[in-house]
Amino acid sequence: MNDVATDRSPFLLQSWQNLLFLHWKIEPGLIQEKLPEGLEVDTYQGNAYLGVVPFYMHALRPRFCPPFPGISYFPELNLRTYVRDRHGRRGVWFFSLDAHSWISVQIARSFFGLPYRYATMDYAVRADKTVRMHSQHGDEPEQRFIYKPAKPIGIAREGSLEDFLVERYRFFSASPKGQIYLGELTHEPYELLETELTEYSKELFQSNGFATPEAPPIHVVYSPGVEVRAFAIRKITL
Repeated sequence: MNDVATDRSPFLLQSWQNLLFLHWKIEPGLIQEKLPEGLEVDTYQGNAYLGVVPFYMHALRPRFCPPFPGISYFPELNLRTYVRDRHGRRGVWFFSLDAHSWISVQIARSFFGLPYRYATMDYAVRADKTVRMHSQHGDEPEQRFIYKPAKPIGIAREGSLEDFLVERYRFFSASPKGQIYLGELTHEPYELLETELTEYSKELFQSNGFATPEAPPIHVVYSPGVEVRAFAIRKITL
């Protein structure tokens, strides 16, 4: 459920396109030990999750500016989990976010405290809607994702696992000194579809200090995308 107040002007406008959500169950304690003080791992029926999410960032720009070539359009790949703060606010915690835009990476790291990394990435969508993404950060192994939408699912039912995993309208970040920041955004609920998943990678687990899962993801879903209004982040006291 989106309980973010929308009676204010957004700071950024953007569109997230061709999202693939891959999720694995993870022991909650393994995630908790990597979170900053003041945040706790959020669970669904006692289970914590790590998600690998590739997608395409389209027309990212401040509310009062047009999109800019080289800054506003790029593929992105992140490893994320789900957390609560001491006020009960639920959000996303990112362990890493790889993006194929050096300038956008620097801006996001400087102004939002998010762990963005520049990566060499190739991204293409075929006429049959098959998405192909290749990504490589530094000397890490190349990551490959090939997927396409299949049977429609619809909007996530409130209280379902899909609702828990995809309908998140807050994120948290932290400064090097441990100050916690809260970011909020709003968009229409995701239209979800089943996915024909041809290839996927799990290298983000190891590069972020987690054991690489042996099993395939327990939850796989696709969304064509959403139009996003993001508000300025703010410091919070926990």
